Amino acid sequence: MRIGKDFILFTKKDNTMTCLLLSRTFHEEEGIDEVIVPLPTWNARSREPLTDNMEKFAIETELIYKYSPFKSEWEVMDQFNKIRGEKGTLVIIFNLKLMDNGEPELDVTSDPQDIQMAETPPEGTKPERRSFRAYAAVLYIDPRMRIFINGHKVQTKRLSCCLYKPRMYKYTSNRFKTRAEQEVKKAEHLARIAEEKAREAESKARALELRLGGDLTRESRVTLRQVQNSAITMRREADVKKRIKDAKQRALKEPKELNFIFGVNIEQRELDGMFIYNCSRLIKMYEKVGPQLEGGMACGGVVGVVDVPYLVLEPTHNKQDFADAKEYRHLLKAMGEHLAQYWKDVAIAQRGIIKFWDEFGYLSANWNQPPSSELRYKRRRAMEIPTTIQCDVCLKWRTLPFQLSSVERNYPDTWVCSMNPDPEQDRCEAAEQKQKVPLGSLKKDLKSNEEKQKQLTEKIRQQQKKLEALQKTTPILSQADLKKLPLEVTTRPSREHTRSQRPRSPPLPDVIKNAPSRPPGSSPPHKSCTQLKKSSSDHPNTSSPRLASMLFKEEASTSRTHHHTVTAGKSNSTLKTLAKPGTSLKSLSGQQSPKSSRETPNPKAAKVPAVRKSASGKCLQASSTRKRASNIPEDGSEEEGEPKKERTKRGKFLAVKEEKDSNEVVVELTDSAGEEELLELKKAQKDKGLHVEVRVNKEWFTGRVTAVERVRHAIRWKVKFDYVPTDTTPRDRWVEKGSEDVRLMKPPSPEYQAPDTQQQEDAVMAEPSTSDCIRIEPDTTGPSSSQETVDLLVQILRNCLRYFLPPSFPISKNELSSMSSEGLLAFPLKEYFKQYEVGLQNLCNSYQTRADARAKASEENLRNLERKLRETEEKLQKLRTNIMALLQKVQEDIDINTDDELDAYIEDLIMKGD
Repeated sequence: MRIGKDFILFTKKDNTMTCLLLSRTFHEEEGIDEVIVPLPTWNARSREPLTDNMEKFAIETELIYKYSPFKSEWEVMDQFNKIRGEKGTLVIIFNLKLMDNGEPELDVTSDPQDIQMAETPPEGTKPERRSFRAYAAVLYIDPRMRIFINGHKVQTKRLSCCLYKPRMYKYTSNRFKTRAEQEVKKAEHLARIAEEKAREAESKARALELRLGGDLTRESRVTLRQVQNSAITMRREADVKKRIKDAKQRALKEPKELNFIFGVNIEQRELDGMFIYNCSRLIKMYEKVGPQLEGGMACGGVVGVVDVPYLVLEPTHNKQDFADAKEYRHLLKAMGEHLAQYWKDVAIAQRGIIKFWDEFGYLSANWNQPPSSELRYKRRRAMEIPTTIQCDVCLKWRTLPFQLSSVERNYPDTWVCSMNPDPEQDRCEAAEQKQKVPLGSLKKDLKSNEEKQKQLTEKIRQQQKKLEALQKTTPILSQADLKKLPLEVTTRPSREHTRSQRPRSPPLPDVIKNAPSRPPGSSPPHKSCTQLKKSSSDHPNTSSPRLASMLFKEEASTSRTHHHTVTAGKSNSTLKTLAKPGTSLKSLSGQQSPKSSRETPNPKAAKVPAVRKSASGKCLQASSTRKRASNIPEDGSEEEGEPKKERTKRGKFLAVKEEKDSNEVVVELTDSAGEEELLELKKAQKDKGLHVEVRVNKEWFTGRVTAVERVRHAIRWKVKFDYVPTDTTPRDRWVEKGSEDVRLMKPPSPEYQAPDTQQQEDAVMAEPSTSDCIRIEPDTTGPSSSQETVDLLVQILRNCLRYFLPPSFPISKNELSSMSSEGLLAFPLKEYFKQYEVGLQNLCNSYQTRADARAKASEENLRNLERKLRETEEKLQKLRTNIMALLQKVQEDIDINTDDELDAYIEDLIMKGD
């Protein structure tokens, strides 16, 4: 039913003619669920029906006349006449499957002698995949039948006889057990059933013998003898089944043997690969194995043939693949190994592959070009491959002797043995000569234990080398070692203060991030020596090397990139510019990039260390900052003035940490080329769980982000839809973040929120003051706000939190209304948004569940109504049939053919009666 909806079969054998109709149209129009196949039979000579039930025969022929292209008995008999001889089969397929353009998939008009796949170009397509005639020619490994397509005979082939230097390899394996195990289970089941039947028959015979006792009448003896014979027969059958089971169990343990035949296709070298048959029927063709998978010239043009028994591999129902994919892959692997051995045995590579193909007329460098049609090359190919042809009468294969006159000769379709120039093979009674194929053997390269150990050691060494390259750390103990690094270090400040936008204050250091918050009216102080003193006094007894190692471990635990810990000389040493461009030193100038200056600092994002310098009892002066900025080269500010270009550079990033009571500088080196991508991907991973809407086929569907990946310079989301109405809509889809086909349902909660850029902590580098007092530098960059504005914002925040407060949240609305600004700062927003999202999702799920339940109920109601409608239509049709039968009994000459005519006739009778 793949090619068309209906087919009809005509067959002749043993003086009988049978017609079979398998029609999907018939089942659809009649509303039949079961498979019904009309199968009438006639006598081949008298053309009379061969049946005991003429009524059934009449119904079957009536269905054939109605649903087939043949509308009368004469047309049906004419199809039997097309079968030549006393036996044969004719198959006719109609109502062919159509393509989108309305044309059938099979082209029967382009070539009157062939059936081809429509709209399939011959270039780049194997002939057997395009032409039915070419496919039928190799369909059987040893053809013993005649095949006609459109009335023209197919010249079948035996592939092993069409190859140059064929060679056979015997392959034995214990891997093919799946099909044999199934056969053993089936044999055990049949043997068990036969044993039970035999025991039951023997029990009945013994019971009958005991019941009869001394009754020696003739009838009793006859009955007893019949029961005993039946028991003996059952026992014999059970023994046969048991022997079959034992034989299959023994065969399960025995290795399976296959014969691989390889040869070179010198007629069309581009047609190479493995032809795999099952019980002499082609299943797979042109399968590339072994060296052929590499796409080079090695093993090019080689064709392999193997016939796999049914007990080794079982094909699928459509005969286009094998059921056990694992064992089939093992077969292909074995054929690849033997193919490599065959390539060594024929020694084509040793003589020269190009030279070999030149001998047979392949003069073009294009592998797919056909060979030269010159006569000398045709003779060269014909000398290596003798002509093998099949007799049209006895169906035996004959090998013709080579003759120069037969090089370009076309043999007739009805070739017979009498046309053979060989006097020993010129009659059908002569025995068929078997093809002599030399036998080869697979020679495996056995490796010694030392070679295996050496190979394993080399693999381990390579893997360790890769691991060391990923985790390599380079300690720098002096300024000279720092200069050897392949990076450029600059201390150029940014020119962000020249931009029109007013920047915010830099983020706080790590050590005071968790300090108590100030009252709402006070502005955050600038980084001062007091804060730095606090940070330095956290570990008063820790030495500088130990502090550097602790900092390195802290950074390694929070970053996926590999950092280099560097120890340099004094704190006042100057970092010099090195050879490689594209990097800069992030100095503490109280300034940030344009993008990060507009964002709130994220504690998780502040992973890049900053330069911190402090002196005990000394203050930081604003004038020292301006003085230090004036000593920095001017080109650094130009580089900072172009933030977009700076973000696209590939290079190294250097960050310096300098502690108070030590002259040690800790420099962390990161590969920004890979770090930027890792950081962006890491930040993008926080998008998982976002509720989004995706446009599919001009419709928007809701879903959740389940996976994130980076493709080139874009971030892609994998969105799993909550609900899709039809099977044609995918359950999930990859979309590009920020595209027009995706949009957020609501702003992301703090749990999934990821900042666009991570803000880096910058520390103020200043010269120590001579004053002993501690002064806090005022924040001149922070925005000024009045107390009334702050109170208003706090009240608005309270109202928003109260409005969207989840029902089961531990903090009540009354407590939230009386909460101070300090309490609001410590408010658990993450848990708040998490519970809110869970509640909202539950609400949506409840709506979806109700909608699904209603849809299911509607579908069930629709099915019931359709069923009732069908029942009503069946009753109506039955009623019309009964009325028609009644009218025919009353009035025999009535002529009504359709239901509409019957309805009009009944209505007319009613009107006349009125």
